[in-house]
Amino acid sequence: MAGKTIYDKIYDAHLVADDGKSAPLLYIDRHLIHEVTSPQAFEGLRLAGRKVRRPDLTFATMDHNVSTRTRDWNGAGEISRIQMETLKDNCEQNGIRLFDLNNEDQGIVHVIGPEMGLTLPGHTIVCGDSHTSTHGA
Repeated sequence: MAGKTIYDKIYDAHLVADDGKSAPLLYIDRHLIHEVTSPQAFEGLRLAGRKVRRPDLTFATMDHNVSTRTRDWNGAGEISRIQMETLKDNCEQNGIRLFDLNNEDQGIVHVIGPEMGLTLPGHTIVCGDSHTSTHGA
């Protein structure tokens, strides 16, 4: 029997359930969210009557619609302001730590993870962004 890859080891350590009939269920160590893709997820939870399972392991930042010229909430236009305010409201309602425009740790979602020690070896991380794979295995 061949040894396991690091991917196999991480997968096995996080496997919660696999009935062979549906997609396996994995435990997620960190959930990173931002203002563009998170409103749909929060709405889905509300419609299903569910809450964020681990708000203590969920971290939010405003990064996609942030003006590079000012930290003003109105700096990137009306739609951007609405998305940032919606993220703020969703984080407040769900007890999620938010790095908003006034927070010194606010930054690009896939940069703050490693910078702040949220991205750790052997952990699973999800984020509604195509660059999530930059965190590792």
